[in-house]
Amino acid sequence: MLAAGAVALAWVIDARLGEPRDAWHPVAWFGRLAAPLGRAAVGREPRAAFLAGTLAWCALLALVVAAALAVQALLARLPGWLALPLTALALKPALAWRMLRREVAAVEAALARDLDEGRAQLARLCSRDVQVLDASGVRETAIETLAENCNDSLVAPLFWFVVAGLPGAWAWRAVNTLDAMWGYRGRWEWAGKCAARADDLFAWLPARLTALLLGPVRAGFATLRREAVRTPSPNGGWPMAAMALRLGVRLGKPGVYVLNGDAPAPDAAALTQALRLGEQAARRALVLAMAAAGA
Repeated sequence: MLAAGAVALAWVIDARLGEPRDAWHPVAWFGRLAAPLGRAAVGREPRAAFLAGTLAWCALLALVVAAALAVQALLARLPGWLALPLTALALKPALAWRMLRREVAAVEAALARDLDEGRAQLARLCSRDVQVLDASGVRETAIETLAENCNDSLVAPLFWFVVAGLPGAWAWRAVNTLDAMWGYRGRWEWAGKCAARADDLFAWLPARLTALLLGPVRAGFATLRREAVRTPSPNGGWPMAAMALRLGVRLGKPGVYVLNGDAPAPDAAALTQALRLGEQAARRALVLAMAAAGA
């Protein structure tokens, strides 16, 4: 029951306090450690870049897992009344639901004032060229970000915590962070290939679980699957397609893919509804994780 209680308390800490400053955030520390290793792998010929990137990825993941195992072993020696809050504090950095929800909501608030403000707020959430997006495009991208990162920031870390405790949750956060830093095409194509493929592997089941947690799709699972595979990502399309079908709106990335293409573009009401669906999915994930952790 300690694990279930830690999940609940970590949720409360995230909901009340959100993210600490970068100076105090373990994920920011990890990013600063990983950055020079990634830069050292870029610019080599493909085979050398791939080898350097893979070795750096393995070393960083091993370091994170070793640290998590040490922390978990230490917590196991403590009385339950102390181990529970400390486990929750150790789990919290892997979760970032409050920040995600707040930042997506801020897109609509900024968009209501001015399109450029909406674009500027959206740029905090994604790496797309936001200047080419109209108001509908800004909302589409914001909703996609909410859906995809419902998995990355909540469902996947809870899933891996249930499967493997703190080492699982911390490993997921490391894998996802390295993908965000290195998993690009272009100059990062080979140096970041291991990071990108590992993220695909670790997120495969949680992404599909996230799609189900967003609620039943009237068109059925076959339609959900057909829409999900339209995206280049083997995982991101699942929660995004589920959100598009649940809202009855079109989502997409210009020139790359369109989900639920026959539906209208999202308006302000659709983004507000997306936030509600995301919150419902997050609460379902919490209950499911608590039940699984306490079983």
